[in-house]
Amino acid sequence: MTTRRTPRVRIYHNNLWARYKGAIFSELYADAPSFGVSVEVVHVAETSIERALLGGADRSYHRYPFELLFAKSYDDIPRYKLVLELAADLFRHRSELVVIPGYHSVEYWVMLALCILLGRKRAVFCDSTAYDRKKYRWREKAKAFFFRRCDGVFCYGVRSKEYVSSYGVGERRIFSNCQAAALPPGYDVRAVRRHHESRPRRTSGPVRFLYVGRLAEEKGLYDLLDAFRLVHERLPDSRLELAGSGVLLGELKQRVRTLGLESSVELLGAKSPEDIGRLLLTSDAMVLASHTEPWGLVVNEALSYGCPVVVSNVCGCVPELVVDGVTGYVFPAGDVAALCAAMLSVAHLSEDRLSVADQCLHLIGQYTPKRAADEILAGCVRVLETP
Repeated sequence: MTTRRTPRVRIYHNNLWARYKGAIFSELYADAPSFGVSVEVVHVAETSIERALLGGADRSYHRYPFELLFAKSYDDIPRYKLVLELAADLFRHRSELVVIPGYHSVEYWVMLALCILLGRKRAVFCDSTAYDRKKYRWREKAKAFFFRRCDGVFCYGVRSKEYVSSYGVGERRIFSNCQAAALPPGYDVRAVRRHHESRPRRTSGPVRFLYVGRLAEEKGLYDLLDAFRLVHERLPDSRLELAGSGVLLGELKQRVRTLGLESSVELLGAKSPEDIGRLLLTSDAMVLASHTEPWGLVVNEALSYGCPVVVSNVCGCVPELVVDGVTGYVFPAGDVAALCAAMLSVAHLSEDRLSVADQCLHLIGQYTPKRAADEILAGCVRVLETP
């Protein structure tokens, strides 16, 4: 009598830097046996140029065995080497299902072609939404071709699912809710709630706004500074802190000086996850004014610390995580006046911080790495079982 071999799923991911993927893959590896599959994870590179500005790869979040193809930045690897190494890896490792990192680079198209030639089932990660960058007809046709030739698509949420569906992919092949934040190892939701219970209801004093992330053009940081200037006119004691690093650092410092906000705006530089947690605990709101944002993991992080949010309407997480007047407010991307109004509204909302924190914690409790991992595993099983 022969023993049935456990189906193998080989998952490829762009870089090791992503802590949230580390948290999700850790749960995925732990839960795989209960779904009747085995999982192998391959990280193509260690980091990327943009991510390296925020610090090195923290391997403590990756509690699972993995393979690293290139111990360097993805951007520093010649395209032909990526193609050759990924192709060779597919030939070396036989698996029943291959999960491709994306669809926007030639090496991923080579992986798709090889999977088809080798007769292997394939799926792809997709973090895009209809609110993403400008669309081009040839690119849209290419995406449709790629998605339709995959047996499954793993995406972040409602907007990402709708986006994939618009390319003619059937609902049974789309698996959403595959996103969650990686919180620091010492995170304790009970401690967060005790912190807010100990804080008196705010009736006066400075209002603190916080931005966390890369200092990059698409993050809408000039809009944020212009809106904060208007907020500051109404709330002279208000403060804005920007935690992160990036190519716009020098320009943002100059913009702060031009607006005369040197005493009210502080650029903090890159911070550790623990530092960010402490900042979120003591801030009245986290603001994400992005012009394009597939999801917005910092919103998950903010809600996990009971911090309400102000988020532009293009961010992928809006339908799931931002309930107007409950966990924060949404405003039209690029509309400075609307951003100002939302910031003033959330400042008022934060006066009853314990009640707001409870709402935030209750909502975000549904979006855990385990839930995301189990959604991916359930999708893998469905793909493997579909003829």
